[in-house]
Amino acid sequence: MKLKDLLAQSTVDTPIVRCWEEDVLLPTYETGEFEKNPIFLEKRVYQGSSGVVYPYPVIEKIADQPTQKSWHVVFIENQYIKVMIMPELGGRIQMAFDKVKQRHFVYFNQVIKPALVGLTGPWISGGIEFNWPQHHRPSTYLPTDFRLEEHADGSCTVWVNEVERMFRTKGMAGFTLYPDKAYIEIKAQLYNRTPFPQTFLWWANPAVAVNDDYQSVFPPDVNAVFDHGKRDVSSFPIATGVYYKMDYSAGVDISRYKNIPVPTSYMAIKSKYDFVGGYENDSQGGLLHVANHHVSPGKKQWTWGNGEFGKAWDRNLTEEDGPYIELMTGMYCDNQPDFTWLQPYEEKSFTQYFMPYQGVGVVKNATKDALINLEIQDQEVLIKVYTTGSFPHAVLTLQQNGQTRLCEHFDISPLAVKEFRLTLPGQIKAEELKLSLCSAEGRELVGYQADKPEIKPIPDPAKAAQEPKDIASMEQLYLTGLHLEQYRHATYNPADYYLEGLKREPGDVRCNNAMGLLLMRKGQFAKAEPYFRQAIATLTERNPNPYDGEPLYNLGWSLKMQGRYEEAYEQFFKACWNAAWQDAGYFNIAQIDLMQQHPETALENIERSLIRNWHNHKARALKAAILRKLNHTTEALAWIEDSLAIDAFNMGCRYEKYLLTQQETDLDELKTLMRNWNHGYIEYSLDYAEAGMWEEAISFLQLHEQEGGDIYPMVYYALGYYTRQSGQTEKAKAYYNKASQANPAYCFPNRIEEVVILESALAANPADAKASYYLGNFWYGARQYEEAVKCWETSVQHDDSFPTVWRNLALAYYNKLGQTERALQAMEKAFALDQKDARVFMELDQLYKKLGVSHTQRLEKLKRHMSLTEKRDDVYLEYITLNNMLGNHLEAQQDLAQRKFHPWEGGEGKVPGQYLLAQTELAKSAIKAGKYQEAIDLLAATTEYPHNLGEGKLPGAQENDIDYYRGIAYQALGNQEKSEFYFRKASEGLSEPAPAIYYNDQQPDKIFYQGLAWEALGNPENARKRFNKLISYGEKHLFDQVKIDYFAVSLPDLLIWEDDLQKRNTIHCYYLMALGYLGLKKYDEAKTYFDKVLKMDINHQGAHIHRKMCE
Repeated sequence: MKLKDLLAQSTVDTPIVRCWEEDVLLPTYETGEFEKNPIFLEKRVYQGSSGVVYPYPVIEKIADQPTQKSWHVVFIENQYIKVMIMPELGGRIQMAFDKVKQRHFVYFNQVIKPALVGLTGPWISGGIEFNWPQHHRPSTYLPTDFRLEEHADGSCTVWVNEVERMFRTKGMAGFTLYPDKAYIEIKAQLYNRTPFPQTFLWWANPAVAVNDDYQSVFPPDVNAVFDHGKRDVSSFPIATGVYYKMDYSAGVDISRYKNIPVPTSYMAIKSKYDFVGGYENDSQGGLLHVANHHVSPGKKQWTWGNGEFGKAWDRNLTEEDGPYIELMTGMYCDNQPDFTWLQPYEEKSFTQYFMPYQGVGVVKNATKDALINLEIQDQEVLIKVYTTGSFPHAVLTLQQNGQTRLCEHFDISPLAVKEFRLTLPGQIKAEELKLSLCSAEGRELVGYQADKPEIKPIPDPAKAAQEPKDIASMEQLYLTGLHLEQYRHATYNPADYYLEGLKREPGDVRCNNAMGLLLMRKGQFAKAEPYFRQAIATLTERNPNPYDGEPLYNLGWSLKMQGRYEEAYEQFFKACWNAAWQDAGYFNIAQIDLMQQHPETALENIERSLIRNWHNHKARALKAAILRKLNHTTEALAWIEDSLAIDAFNMGCRYEKYLLTQQETDLDELKTLMRNWNHGYIEYSLDYAEAGMWEEAISFLQLHEQEGGDIYPMVYYALGYYTRQSGQTEKAKAYYNKASQANPAYCFPNRIEEVVILESALAANPADAKASYYLGNFWYGARQYEEAVKCWETSVQHDDSFPTVWRNLALAYYNKLGQTERALQAMEKAFALDQKDARVFMELDQLYKKLGVSHTQRLEKLKRHMSLTEKRDDVYLEYITLNNMLGNHLEAQQDLAQRKFHPWEGGEGKVPGQYLLAQTELAKSAIKAGKYQEAIDLLAATTEYPHNLGEGKLPGAQENDIDYYRGIAYQALGNQEKSEFYFRKASEGLSEPAPAIYYNDQQPDKIFYQGLAWEALGNPENARKRFNKLISYGEKHLFDQVKIDYFAVSLPDLLIWEDDLQKRNTIHCYYLMALGYLGLKKYDEAKTYFDKVLKMDINHQGAHIHRKMCE
């Protein structure tokens, strides 16, 4: 029995719900260890926004073979649906089985087979992934907290919960099944644990199995779809233009999987409907998502495409379960990226439903209770109805212009779809028909009436932000900066816009407040203060009671972080004169009250805060602590129970319960939910520290310390700080000493409080090299490069034996200070100190490449450290590339053939690129040697990439060089028909040169080979046109001022060592000019420009290859 059938076996056949935990064996491709070095990636673009991973460690290795691995999962099942949830893999729904239709209504992948395309590395296909606070979720491959609940109505809920590290947002989702309901209800809560605004998105990401009969079901009012960032737009469902470089001008239905050959995303424009789904026309089964469209506007489809490229990704991600698409649903967002604000301590909650359905086809409207379809052909009307629960004596009515044409009473349940056919007189207009399904009690379950036909405009794509100097108005400067922050733009800096505004108007309130907030996020509390004070000065110029209290609140927070509590208290109180800031303001006031031993006053103020934000989880825990300190035990316990009913993962309240009851069962439940996760313990201990409850902060964090094992250094530093603040100086010293000796791997501080903690540690012991290193990590992650370099240089002064500090300094010296020699020395020192570090070895080789170290030297070093070279696909590919560069094409071909490559984000096209180069160069050598059939065979082998390369060929891939040489070989064999065929094929394609930034852009040498093909076809005029276009483009764009594309989706060459975009453009233009002159047989000019290219970049493979053609 197959795994998918075994796990789907029913254990429930009555109207009840079962929920249980179980260990299951799943074939799993194990991942490598976390990378111990911090990965910063400041300019990485991922899913249209910032691809920064810090403070998360990344994984960069996937096993070649699977093993049977035991996973702890949770099942939840009723008579209609069986669901498997994996708390150990991000809390995803891995299986959702329709017991009525006997089908997996969500794509079930029978193997855990990750690929390195996630934000932090591994990502798997299948199930329903929940992406927040960005896409893809940083912790998608990490464990979550979980809890099972049974309810009085017979329903069961599985809760998963996490506090993510990047923005410290707390997210939880409850998956509920009800008796006699054929849907999964998901209730989600997202909570901002920080004192400053954060942004988030939420995309639930169900995968569905697809074939040629599959189509996506978008609401009937969706007439257009956007790409990521709204950078492109297409009509829908019939596309009539160019989208993702595919020409759909003939009119192509892109709701059909079979019609999309390339990787493609599309997201619906605004719809008034609550549903989106997909349907298999062959099996007559589908998946539907329902949520209130006012908070769930996001409706998206993603596919790898049905061509060779997509099939390669199917192989990368599964064994036998075939292709899938992602049918994503966005809450509080309608695009990727599209982020919504969470104010300080704000919670946003929402509900969504996923359900299987059958027989209805293309749904016209749906609710969580029912789905309907209405189809008209000539005078015949076909109605299909499906419900997710049992509804005896349901009533279906159809009216035409107010006249009842159908009224049927019937029993209906999820076991079967109901169909009705009727013939109406005259010409039927869809908008005249009104369909309604009601329960026996008269409650409408679902209704539908078509809109009047009209031509709807297709929206324009988004426009790039202008440079700050080009923006005329102060308002647009502020709003552009805010947009860049909100959407986490990868390469544009919001500070540039705020500072331009302040240059024009130093007193501008919004730009001052925004600039101060930006600095606060980066841990620069003192630097932020003057901006807030300037904003307040402007606001209070004419009266002391401003309309907007935000700068006052932010100033209070800045002062509090500086330890100036009396001043902070005053500013917080003034901010509370404004209703919008009473929630956060009174909460901070209550913290200071408690810090100053005034629990009665603290209780008054926390009550004021809670009036404004009843679900503030941190405020609820603080109130419980205040009640405990006032000995109001009964009231405190009742309050805690109420709070846990709102959020069972309120760890502060759980610890307060234990402090009140001293019951080991309460402590055990807390510890079970905490999973001994070091970052969770630090996070909740800081809640106590913020209110000066040092004893509680210490005892809470000691729960983790008592578990033993490899303690995270920041746990000890936090304990040192807490004990120092409570006056226990000797204990603080002991903790600081433990911290400095702890394992530094994966220690990447990110919380702003950790700046204070580490600075306190350094004040106590300035010679603590590790504290300086960790603080430097924080500063670099926050893009405070001067402070980072200072900390790291201090660290190596006290201990020069730690390799990661040297490696980090190399990054800073090269990328931020432009000191290439110091960068090289530091990088070589880092590798010398740890010659087993494959990541550092890769970075060192990439630095050699940037600095123009000879190919022979680089290749020799890779050979000397072959075990490291073979550890990573990217380094091994450099080994192959160097062999290609040095003319060792047969060796490169053999090395490519013997390795199974795992594609990685940012590496697209690089492995096939070396394969194509090796095959082509070997074919050219065969032609030169008169071995024409051998050349043809070598070139024919490029038609489909070998599976071990991990990538497939994109439709329309331009391979003019390969076709040209096939033409040459056939010509030499005297086969004129095939020769002309391949010359004609080689002459096709885009003839206008372009920047060629992305891996799927046509490369400029393809135009050169078009020209050669036209010459071979006896049309020198067309050949010269192409050669001259190459020269003209190079001359025209040689002195362009180049900047990163605002809508860039991937910038792999900017991931480690900074690239000079102006230099890259100059090289590109010289290369085009050289190719043009080569085509015109002006060999001296061609040599000149090829040599210019190679002087600037000795690794330019195209210049190396074509320079030889000048001889």
